[in-house]
This record gives sequence, structure tokens and C-alpha cells, in this order.
Amino acid sequence: MTATASREMGPNPVSFGSMWWENQFKTTIPLPPQDDSLNSRVAIITGANSGLGFETAKQMLGAGLSCLVMGVRSIQRGQDAAAQLKPINPSAVIHVWEVDMESYASIQSFAKRCESSLDRIDFAILNAGFVPADHACLSTGHESTVQVNFLSTVLLGILLLPVLKAKRPADRAPRLITISTATVRNAKFPNQGRRPLLASFDEVTTEVPWDPQDRYAVSKLLAQAVFERAAARYVDPRDVVVLLLEPGWVRQTGLMRALPAIPRLVVRGILRVCGRPVDQGAATYFDAAVHQPEASHGSYIMNCKVAPYADMLYTDEAEAMAEALWDETMTELSFANALGILESMKRN
Repeated sequence: MTATASREMGPNPVSFGSMWWENQFKTTIPLPPQDDSLNSRVAIITGANSGLGFETAKQMLGAGLSCLVMGVRSIQRGQDAAAQLKPINPSAVIHVWEVDMESYASIQSFAKRCESSLDRIDFAILNAGFVPADHACLSTGHESTVQVNFLSTVLLGILLLPVLKAKRPADRAPRLITISTATVRNAKFPNQGRRPLLASFDEVTTEVPWDPQDRYAVSKLLAQAVFERAAARYVDPRDVVVLLLEPGWVRQTGLMRALPAIPRLVVRGILRVCGRPVDQGAATYFDAAVHQPEASHGSYIMNCKVAPYADMLYTDEAEAMAEALWDETMTELSFANALGILESMKRN
């Protein structure tokens, strides 16, 4: 496996607390210019009807984006959001397409629509995700956080890889961006050694209790492990640049909307004091899509720079976990020929 820039950095030597303080109180993310630099560019953004996805759409349209595909669960909410976005760039084409991240069939249909309807794709930002209040298994048989934030996101990313490669512009490889979080560094992950691993998330036990915020962090940790392997083993950055993005703690994202009222108010209060403005959070998306070079391929991006992965991903135990997770994930997604698609991405 070719080492990514994040892999070569080794574990972050700075404590989580110091890193968090630097990120939230000492770092200002520059906002993108409002010009025509994205003229002729085409972007896909899932979860684009609210929060960071919506703000990113605003910034890209303000920079002259020619075509926006809003991947949304609710067509009505997507159309309402599109109506707010249209005046920013009246000449832009805005599509509102359904994608339900709880449904494999919906994800496959969305990817096929991108393939059949778009002539060019420059950016695909897989932003949709959530933190549920309660433990629940979906029709796929898997716990909802792991399903939406990990399995479904991996499936959509893999399905889009050959589409992005086929529809890449002549001057620059397209970017496939998935959203991570700094809290992966604090993930407890008590079931890291369990096999099979994915099934161990599907029940609440003494060993694996329900903690929605930790489960969110773990779901993003799983995504780091799998997307690193996919990028390093199968995807050439001349075809598609794969990035894992940390936008920081951001106000007004709606991520915690499913939590009960009191925890939601507590989180909202913390973010009001400590969170980045949503436009700065979205500016990290813009940077990843527009400014990150091919050398960042497969890496974790924080504050618009390559940063180390989660600390535990550098341990021998995590290496064994990641290999088992890879095998289980490819088996889970075999109905969509996920591994075959990745193999097809290799250059001879």
C-alpha cells in the first residue's frame, strides 16, 4: 500500500486539547473569493439543503460554479434550498436529486443518475451524515450511524469513483471528499477487537454501550481506515483525488438535530461559544475541493493542511482491525461489486 502524506506523518504529537484550542480559537479559515473562478465547473454535494452542505453550495455558486447537483433525502426541502441558492448565480444549473443514505438502492440510483446525466464532474462532496438519539438498526441490518456515516458513504464514494474518472476535466483530476471529525482522536471504540466487527455495532451490550457521540466518532474512524486503503491501493490521484476533511466544530450545521432537547441545547450552547461560523467551516470544503493538490491524495485535511489520521490508526491493533474491516466492508458491498470497481480504477 502506497503511504499517504497523513500516514507518513505518524500520530499527532500535539494533545487533543491543545489541537482543539488551536483549531477553534486561534485559527481563522479564509473565505473564498466571490468571482468566476469556478466557471464551467460541476459539483455534487450530498446533504446540500442545510448546514455545511448548503453553505458550501453558496460559496461555490458565488465563485461562478456552473452546475450544482444537490443530493438530498427530501426533494421538497432540496427544492426550497435551491430556490434560496439560485439568486446567487442565476445562470447556474441546479439539480435536486434524491439520495437516501439509509438505502443502498437509492445510493445506486443516484450514482447511476450522475453517470447518465452529467458530462463533467469536478467535485463530489459526500457531506450527508447524522448523529441519532437512539440505537436503531435499519433495513440493511446495521446500526444507523455506522450505516449512514460509514457503509453508505463508502458505497457512494466507490460508485462515484469510475464516474468521476470518466467525466474528469482535461486540466485537473476531480476531487472526492468525505467528511471526518477531529473527535476520532477520542473515540473509545471498545469493540475494536471483535470479529465480525460490523455486526458488533448492531446490538447494545455491556461491552458496547450506546453513546451517540462516540458512535459518530467511531463511524468516522472506520471511514478513515477504509478510504485510506481505497485511495492508497486502488486510486491514482491523476484520475481522482480522494480526501478526508475535518471542518472543525461548526455552529448551525444541524448535525445534532436528532438528539433529545436537553443534550441538543447543551451542544448548541457549547458551539455558540466555541464553534466556527458556518461560512468558515464551509470554506474548508471549498479549499479541499479547489486548492488541495494531488499530493494530498488519501490524506486527512484539517485547517486546510494535511494532518495525521486518528492516533489509534497507527497502532498494530488498529492495523489488524482495519484489514478485517476492509474485508467485511467489501463483503457487505459485494452486491454492488465494490471491490471489482476499485480494481478497475487501477492504472496498468
